[in-house]
Amino acid sequence: MNSMNILSVRGVSRTFHTPTQGSTVALQATDLDVAENDFVTILGPSGCGKSTLLRIVAGLDEPSGGQVLLDGKPVTAPGADRGMVFQSYTLFPWLTVLDNVCFGLRERGMARGQQIELAQGFLAKVGLQKFAKHFPKQLSGGMQQRTALARALANQPRMLLMDEPFGALDHQTRELMQELLLGIWESERKTVLFVTHDIDEAIFMGSRVVVMSARPGRIKSDLAVPFEHPRHYRIKTQPAFAELKGELTEQLRTEVLAAAAA
Repeated sequence: MNSMNILSVRGVSRTFHTPTQGSTVALQATDLDVAENDFVTILGPSGCGKSTLLRIVAGLDEPSGGQVLLDGKPVTAPGADRGMVFQSYTLFPWLTVLDNVCFGLRERGMARGQQIELAQGFLAKVGLQKFAKHFPKQLSGGMQQRTALARALANQPRMLLMDEPFGALDHQTRELMQELLLGIWESERKTVLFVTHDIDEAIFMGSRVVVMSARPGRIKSDLAVPFEHPRHYRIKTQPAFAELKGELTEQLRTEVLAAAAA
């Protein structure tokens, strides 16, 4: 393994077995390397195995073949070294915003004062320090997702794994969340693996865009994104953005048509 790679996916495949439908190959043998501090977006049609791959990296699902290495060690279960953010906010409704962010720190046995200090720092980063005592039901969708992001970051994971985290948000909120996350990534330099089916989001957020084929999923292409950081939403108006979007649209369209014809 290249010493610069924090994550190595080696020949990982996943087949699901059901009594009614028999065997379904969700993911063909897949290789993927993610370097330290990289922001890799995974793009693909619905049902192509993007989320399956992410869940295997998270240790929430077991591969049928191959293995995942994090810092050279096999991944066999979930761990605090990987922070997961889902599309649904997965907050504990009975805990305040502050206590949701403190949850993982409490589980690790950190002293309460230290938990609060760390949690408040991350709530400030996501602009929610004034909402620490609110409960999730009192927050908008975007604010709930910011809380989920602060909770994942507070655990100080080696990697952030994000499964369409902004998919349930309205367009304006989604764009603001993209900028917020990029700003945090630029300051924290976490390694991020980010699943999306939105082409603009994949280009704007990622330093690389990995495109997956229709099911059974495999990596079809891996493209570098040619924009420097810090990024501003105005890059979406640049010709290079439109060119890359056109190329990715064509690749994705081919896969969606293949899926429909299958």
